[in-house]
Amino acid sequence: MTQVDFYTHVDNKLSFACQITAIAVAKQLPVLVYAPSAEDAAKLDALLWTTPPLSFVPHCAPENRLAPETPVIIAHQPHEFHHHRVLVNLRTEWPPFFSRFERLIEIVSKDEADKAAARARWKFYKDRGYQMQSHDMSPK
Repeated sequence: MTQVDFYTHVDNKLSFACQITAIAVAKQLPVLVYAPSAEDAAKLDALLWTTPPLSFVPHCAPENRLAPETPVIIAHQPHEFHHHRVLVNLRTEWPPFFSRFERLIEIVSKDEADKAAARARWKFYKDRGYQMQSHDMSPK
């Protein structure tokens, strides 16, 4: 069953997605980042060229011919994905295919509308019996 982790009180969702993606790749875990739009996918693509600094996280779109060998896939639409290890959701709704993944990471900003959408997603997963964890990313 999918492990669901919520990272809350995040200042910048795209930047945090890059950081958590780089950590997963360092652990040799393939990642699918599910962006809300083509524009956000393009922003994430640009950020991954420089985050973390002095490093590069190999990534591409799911339709790229190199997708089967690339550790990070950035998508903004459902697709036939080549792995099912880690899914990073940046959308306000739950991904309809999340249960195929071993781990789902939900990133929640400080924005009230984003928090309300996250609460709805939390309830959705919890009502279906998924193992849940919450990580408060507020500065200590």
